[in-house]
Amino acid sequence: MRKVEFRGLNLKALWRGLLRGDGDVGNRIVPPTGFTAQLTVFASGAMAFLAVFALALALATGRLAERWSQELASSVTVRVTSSDADRDARVQAALTVLETTPGIGAAQKLSDDQVADLLTPWFGPDMPVDALPVPALIDVPVTSADFDSEGLRLRLEAEVPGAVLDDHTQWRRPLVSAAKRLKALGVISLILITAASAAMITLAAKAALSANVQVIRVLRLIGARDITIATAFVRRFTQRAAIGAAGGTLAGIIAIALLPDMDAAGGFLTGLGFHGWGWLLPLLIPLIAAGVGFFATRWAALKMLGAVR
Repeated sequence: MRKVEFRGLNLKALWRGLLRGDGDVGNRIVPPTGFTAQLTVFASGAMAFLAVFALALALATGRLAERWSQELASSVTVRVTSSDADRDARVQAALTVLETTPGIGAAQKLSDDQVADLLTPWFGPDMPVDALPVPALIDVPVTSADFDSEGLRLRLEAEVPGAVLDDHTQWRRPLVSAAKRLKALGVISLILITAASAAMITLAAKAALSANVQVIRVLRLIGARDITIATAFVRRFTQRAAIGAAGGTLAGIIAIALLPDMDAAGGFLTGLGFHGWGWLLPLLIPLIAAGVGFFATRWAALKMLGAVR
């Protein structure tokens, strides 16, 4: 008879039990304090804290990949290498070719100061750029899909000796690919955190159920139904998971908000954090934790109640 009731335990009845108060009945079935209660709250809080950072990483790297892809695809660079005597002439010849190239905007030769700014991260601010054999650089904005990079490369090779077109493809693709992989790792981390949370809550629920086997048997003897017993366990562990996750999420949001921005970090960080409506996404973590606690405890309760005679 008990086995039939175990199989007939339905989800709607459990949800109704969660949404209704039970007075003090649950405390007599599931102790409100103890090792399992502390373990559930702590594990949920720690996992929620890590989930906030994994979510921030996934969102930040997604934005980074999109920004790199758009910014690097929106311009190309022409390098003109020659002796000082004829450099200006070759630069002017390259600009003339660019003026007649469809799909691009107004090309502009970078000044010595702009070139120095580009080299500062590698050589430092005190490096005498004038002493280096640095080619002349021309920034070319891409304004239309009609732009033919291969055709422009061939024209420059034929008409301007020493001019090389760099469309950033060689190093743009690895950067974007790396950012996308980091985003995938963030998503995988969220999945692993959810699975680990479910495993820990399941173990805690099983420990609590095992410690209360005699109580469960006595409750059955006095007429308690399996649905009543299971609902008490599910309610307690769902609430603990939600409370712990809420605390961990709040701590994670505060930690993310205290991170230095890109300017303060000297460009080391890449905007790790949430932007705009993205700050609302971590609020889903306690709800997900409650759902994980619900289903993990429900599974543990069903297995235990089916085994207890």
